[in-house]
Amino acid sequence: MIKLRYIIALLLSIIIVASCDNRHLETEEQEAIMQDGEFEGLGEGRSGMIKLAIEVRNHIITAIRIISQSESKFAQPAEQQIIDAVLQKQTVEGIDAISGATLTSRGMLTAIGMAIDASKGVWKEEAEYTDTTCDIVVIGAGGAGMAAAIQAASMGANVIVLEKQGIIGGNTNYATGGLNAAETSVQKSQGIQDSKKSHFDDTMVGGYRLNDSSLVATLVEKAPDAVDWLISFGADMSNVGKLAGSSQKRTHRPEGGAAVGPHIMAVLSRAVQEKNITVRTRNKVTSLISDNGKVTGVNVETANGQYRIEAKAVIIATGGFGANLTMVENYRPQFKGFNTSNHNGATGDAFKWVSSLNVPLVDIDQIQIHPTGEKGSHILITEAVRGNGAILVNRQGVRFANEMLTRDKLSDAILGQTGKSVFIVFDQSVRESLAAIENYSQQGLMVTANTTTQLAQALGIPEGAFVETMDKYGKWQASGIDGEFGRKGEEMPRPLNQPPYYAIEVEPVLHHTMGGIKINSNAEVVDSNGKAIEGLYAAGEVTGGVHGGNRLGGNAVADIIVYGRIAGTSAAESVLK
Repeated sequence: MIKLRYIIALLLSIIIVASCDNRHLETEEQEAIMQDGEFEGLGEGRSGMIKLAIEVRNHIITAIRIISQSESKFAQPAEQQIIDAVLQKQTVEGIDAISGATLTSRGMLTAIGMAIDASKGVWKEEAEYTDTTCDIVVIGAGGAGMAAAIQAASMGANVIVLEKQGIIGGNTNYATGGLNAAETSVQKSQGIQDSKKSHFDDTMVGGYRLNDSSLVATLVEKAPDAVDWLISFGADMSNVGKLAGSSQKRTHRPEGGAAVGPHIMAVLSRAVQEKNITVRTRNKVTSLISDNGKVTGVNVETANGQYRIEAKAVIIATGGFGANLTMVENYRPQFKGFNTSNHNGATGDAFKWVSSLNVPLVDIDQIQIHPTGEKGSHILITEAVRGNGAILVNRQGVRFANEMLTRDKLSDAILGQTGKSVFIVFDQSVRESLAAIENYSQQGLMVTANTTTQLAQALGIPEGAFVETMDKYGKWQASGIDGEFGRKGEEMPRPLNQPPYYAIEVEPVLHHTMGGIKINSNAEVVDSNGKAIEGLYAAGEVTGGVHGGNRLGGNAVADIIVYGRIAGTSAAESVLK
């Protein structure tokens, strides 16, 4: 069996970096000495491949040069920090990824590690795979796929996970808000009153009742178990907040309000490693193998050729199509020209695979734009910033909407403003309340000022109007009644009067595709007649029906864990009978 050379552990602030490539070093080779010369390496960052070269003189790395990359300008400081750290330590071992630029810095470390190995003459090129068999193939190594793999392996199934990208995690790497669940052990320990019925109602209303109610019922029923399941593997779900569209505080995330996605991927990665589940990156599935309507495996493409895996069950967890701008425009022409918050691999490949099986696509034209993507980039400013008290002001220096509107309504409100972008504004108290904000600071996204007048000057908006807006909001907050836009008292937790003051220019970006493959509540893929396709399951953003016409913040992470586990359970039960 091909060994995993690198296992990626994702943490937001402290991530022990390793790669998930299917290359490996023999034990005796690890003591090899770097030879003089220039050696190249590749690693996958947030926006694509990073190619670099190291220069070795007298068996010491003397320089590291980036040859090509697609990362944003905000990643440059992280890249230099990684270069400086490697030059000092002469190894990638023990160097943490940079908080706020975890994917870029991890890609840098992978590339440098490859170059170091090449200098030692011990680097193995991409593994060559041959046809093989297993119980279950999971396509996609994001949150849904990893949850499915862990669940199935826990029941005794032999599982292979295939990921077309060079890194695991998919869009889960970028999830920040949290995981929605009601009546959880964490809520009860904190005295938070909530109900599954309320979660169900909020989800249906938020989705304009286009949702499949049976899928939503399963989601809200199983979500508390999902929280406890993650905690059992070491996840921190202790911070419970409230996001737009939720009637109660039910969004679970790590202490301090840190980003949930990288944390969950770190937890799931460790569990995959502990269970010896095979994960193959840069292995792209090109089609399903079927026999008389029963799915029996997959065809796979790698850098070194093609091979096939015969399996008793296949789980599709490939994510949505938010990075396939042509497909997005085809379904929603009005979204032409929008930036996307999605990772490069979210291209909707799976829809073609299931077309010959008469599988319908549900709500495929329901595409969500997130109201607060950093202007000019795909860096998402989490909804939790507004949930913890931030406001939005336009170029006239005034508020224009209730900041806690659902994502679609608030996005429409922003697009109606001059320039189609606005400023999210908060103070030091909000910054201290949410650890995720530190990432934005480290990425250089925040404008900072000691007074509201100075902040207005820095943003180029009318000083008098903005100062008046801030003063007025403080009075509304103190009274518990937003007399302008109806923001609820509990949704205004802070008066925004503690300097320094901060602002980030934001605009709506493509964020989530609610539509996809039709499944039932057992995560079985079903055809247009409602009949389950034997041997085929799906979970996560690749499916349709859970979120309807608009996804509530926090429900996507609940979706991937709940339905990932269900898919793993259903597949394992079917193959282990």
